[in-house]
Amino acid sequence: MGQTLVATVPAARALYDRANQVLGYDLAGLCFEGPSEELDSTMRSQPALFVTGLAALELLRRESPDVVDACQFAAGLSLGEYTALVFAGVLEFEDALRVVQRRGEAMQAASDRAPSGMVSLLGLELDVVRRLCDEARQADVLDVANLLCPGNIVVSGSKAACERVAEAAEQAGAMKAIPLAVAGAFHTSLMQSAVDKLAAELQQVPLGRPRIPVISNVDARPHDDPEEIRDLLVRQVVSPVLWEDSMRYLIAQGCNSFHEVGPGRVLRGLLRRIDRKLSCESVTC
Repeated sequence: MGQTLVATVPAARALYDRANQVLGYDLAGLCFEGPSEELDSTMRSQPALFVTGLAALELLRRESPDVVDACQFAAGLSLGEYTALVFAGVLEFEDALRVVQRRGEAMQAASDRAPSGMVSLLGLELDVVRRLCDEARQADVLDVANLLCPGNIVVSGSKAACERVAEAAEQAGAMKAIPLAVAGAFHTSLMQSAVDKLAAELQQVPLGRPRIPVISNVDARPHDDPEEIRDLLVRQVVSPVLWEDSMRYLIAQGCNSFHEVGPGRVLRGLLRRIDRKLSCESVTC
């Protein structure tokens, strides 16, 4: 992840070098060589994804500077919101990376408290998914965590509840119920212990007003007030990600051309499920 960028884009190499100084370990080496078990832990994967996303942005900046200069909005899914905020000038790179590092550590600690996870349910309507969660929850935690696109909703909760809802979803006609390879039940109350730690870290860094609107995961709307942005970033950890609503908001503002920046092409696929007529280029690494 990111190895080709570092070899070909000096500005991307510089980002990894700066990240190593902040984090106190060789992030580039971890991204390029693993071990995968360490990279897959959320305390390591969050800084890795954050830096790699900005490194991919440097590739876009080099190859299509006019695209970067003409960008009118920014958005990022969950952790990606921090990448978007750096691009929009709300956070400085080093400050954001320190927050992301703390966020990953706090969410890893919350995940380690009890077995939990996330399940992607394909082919069901939101009201059906909510009903299934209500029925499968029992005495555990189980809630909608990501509203990604039509027919793709992720639920999150205790391990036992995730297993129950996956079985119930298939019986209810879901195309698939796919357990996700994540550390825990992100975007639910099981992450509550991470909230205070993240809030304290965010209080230590300055936030500016965005030079372009950044869409919040929490309410699918842009915000100008730095203190409001700070509060939303804390709430995001325990709130559902309204990604489909975020994309529909951008479409309503007249956006018809998108660029996905970072590892993979997942967001482009989600956008095509929302509106196939839209243009979306992926800048991958």
